Amino acid sequence: MKATINDVAKHAGVSIKTVSRVINNEPAVRKTTFDKVQVSVKALNYRPNNSARSLAGSKSYTVAFVYDNPNAHYVIEMQNGILAGCHDSHFELLIHPCSHKDDDLESEFNNLIDHSRVAGVILTPPFSEMPSVSTMLDRLGLANVKIISGRKPKKNNLSSILINDHHAAYTLTEHLINLGHKDIGFLCGGMEHKSTVERLEGYHSALQDNGIEHRKRYVINGEYSFDSGVQGATKLLSRNRRPTAIFASNDEIAAGALFAARLEGIQIPKELSIVGFEDSPYSRQTRPQLTTAHQPNQIIAKQAANLLIAKIQGRSNEYIKEKELLKGFSPLLVVRGSSNTVFKL
Repeated sequence: MKATINDVAKHAGVSIKTVSRVINNEPAVRKTTFDKVQVSVKALNYRPNNSARSLAGSKSYTVAFVYDNPNAHYVIEMQNGILAGCHDSHFELLIHPCSHKDDDLESEFNNLIDHSRVAGVILTPPFSEMPSVSTMLDRLGLANVKIISGRKPKKNNLSSILINDHHAAYTLTEHLINLGHKDIGFLCGGMEHKSTVERLEGYHSALQDNGIEHRKRYVINGEYSFDSGVQGATKLLSRNRRPTAIFASNDEIAAGALFAARLEGIQIPKELSIVGFEDSPYSRQTRPQLTTAHQPNQIIAKQAANLLIAKIQGRSNEYIKEKELLKGFSPLLVVRGSSNTVFKL
């Protein structure tokens, strides 16, 4: 038989109102009481009915994950991370895919508020990078948290989880330089993405700091796709002086670059090192496996959910201070077989 809030109150030896306050993460509940109620919630496997909670009062206990991203693995990781944060705070999650090119995005978000009664929304690129979307959400009064590439968090940042792509790209480029590479190509994702810009600038900074000339012919514009990696790498490898290493803006591009190199009969990593970014399944499905930068998407997404729920409950300043969210996330270097050999001229 499913446990009720009355069962939890009786088990914990507190009032129903106290249980309700704990479940809703309301302030003014002593820690000892909070912990005691949580023990009872877990012992009885109690799950509040969020639909009933929303209908019973003016508050909504649903948040939305709005995305426009063809990378299914990325979306699933984000979804699972957000779900974990929602589960901890007894919120529900609405998954809402839509196109960032929609002519009437405001109607799309209005429907989320009016029909789905969401209390807030989590945005990933490209939505999180669009100033027009931020302005619209402020006008609609919808709480939101953006997951976005960036280095310099603003003081009292209440709306963004930053990923320091610049630092990770710098580290990846230095890894190649330390292997002896000086002719390093760069395959861009779409330049409309801030992540591409940050990764390209990190690559440039590492070259400059190590006294290596930046050659424009080694930077190829493209998209975040396997085919773009094939096409970009083919261009680089056709240069009179071809690069000895390639930095691809993500693992999918890097897998395409590796495929193009194989077609040219180039040995990886003996004749050409290749690195990617994000540590997606692509990085582990190639032979050799790809050196990359690990991006903890589920942890990032859970932090975004926790911050959004804290905003909805009016405790975001306290949450940011406690979790030190202003530091953001910096993807970490993962060295694998595509770049584990010292290059010799």
